[in-house]
Parts: sequence; C-alpha cells; structure tokens
Amino acid sequence: MVETYYNKFITIGVDNLINSENLFYKIFISSIPLVKPKRLKKKEKENFSLTDELIEILVGLLLGDIYGRYRYGKTSFIFKQGLIHQDYIHHLYELFNNYCPSKPKIVKGLIDTRTGKKYSYIYFGTYTLPCFNELYNLFYLNGKKIIPSNIGSLLTSVSLAYWIVDDGSWNKIGRYVSLSTDSFKLEEVEFLIEVLNSKFKLNCYKCKNGNGYKIIIPSYSIAILQNLISEHIPSMMRYKIGL
Repeated sequence: MVETYYNKFITIGVDNLINSENLFYKIFISSIPLVKPKRLKKKEKENFSLTDELIEILVGLLLGDIYGRYRYGKTSFIFKQGLIHQDYIHHLYELFNNYCPSKPKIVKGLIDTRTGKKYSYIYFGTYTLPCFNELYNLFYLNGKKIIPSNIGSLLTSVSLAYWIVDDGSWNKIGRYVSLSTDSFKLEEVEFLIEVLNSKFKLNCYKCKNGNGYKIIIPSYSIAILQNLISEHIPSMMRYKIGL
C-alpha cells in the first residue's frame, strides 16, 4: 500500500509564514518528521463542521500565527509555537483534536539564520477538510494571508482574546499590549485599528516596526480590554493582558 505522509500538507503557506526568504522557517518546514496519519474517507471529511465558538477562535488565530493551505478542494491548518508555549499548544489541541490526525509534536534544534541560535518548536496540524474552506477563502488570496473586508462582523471578544494570546505581547513597563501585524499592508493595519476602536473602544494606534507596523492597545485601555476578554483567555496566557 502506498503511504501518504502528513508532511505533504504541513509544508503550507511558506510565503505567508514569513513573507520573506528567511531560511529558518524553510528549515522548520522541511524538518518536520514524517507522520503517517489516520486516513479519512471522503464522506467522513464532508461530515465535519465547526461550532460557532471554534469559528470565533479560528478568526482570532488567523489574525495571528496559524497557517492555512488549500488543496484539492479542501483546507488544512497548522498551529505552531515555541516550546515555552507548549501548554498553550496543548490547550489548542484539546479544542481541535477531533479535526486532527495526531497529537502535538516537537521539532528540536532548528537554527535561526538571523541570530545563529537554536530553537525548538511544538506543532500540530489538522486534516484537510472542506469545513475550513470558508475561513480560508476569507483570509487568503492567492496563498497569501489578508484581512477580510468583513472582519468587523467576524471579530468577537473571543476572537480578540485568541488573537492577542497567539500574536500579542505584554509590555510590563508601559503596561500596554502590542499586536504583531507586520506582515499586513499599512491599509490593512489601519483597517484593523478602525475595527478595534469602533467595535471595542480600545483607542488603538499603529507603531512602526521594521518594515511594517504593529498595533498598540495603550495602557489607558487595558482595563477595558481585561473586562472584555479575560473570561476567554486561556489561564496560562492571562499574563498577555497584564493579569
């Protein structure tokens, strides 16, 4: 029997991973071990659906670091974090395990060509399923991640919580949250700020970061943010909003 290996779909969205030619991420993709997945029949794949809560979570994660790939009429997602956040990855796996062929796995000792240091990662991926197609089509154009025009209606407090958990950072000194939106175009960043400010009253603004921009949720809006999303934040990541 010809075996199909999971790494065939794990090599997803390399252009979206970095929007650059950083060899570190290419090494990560090529270093993922071969894992034989549990096979699903076509009918089984078609029976999968997403709950409203998982859709809200995926919206937030898609604004952050998860990556998607569309193949043969279906979509798969991969979730990846540094080992320091393996509790968080296991939390996400518990949410999405029914959509996955295997548990999270660790990739050790990849060299970041920018720093020369070795880093280890933990990841898991989903099956390639049609139930993910709608979100993929909203967030990707020609294989590159974009901001959907209807992000204002998609983004909820749950989505915001997982966006911050996945791609935000807490500044202890300034007591503010920054969101890494460097890979998005300036007009997309400004659109996100408009949505955050009009929908959640967070008084966000942009800040130059390298060749892109990050979004700042200022200290005077942190109380609003905490009241809005604290109940949705996974316990191991509450520090990201100063709790």
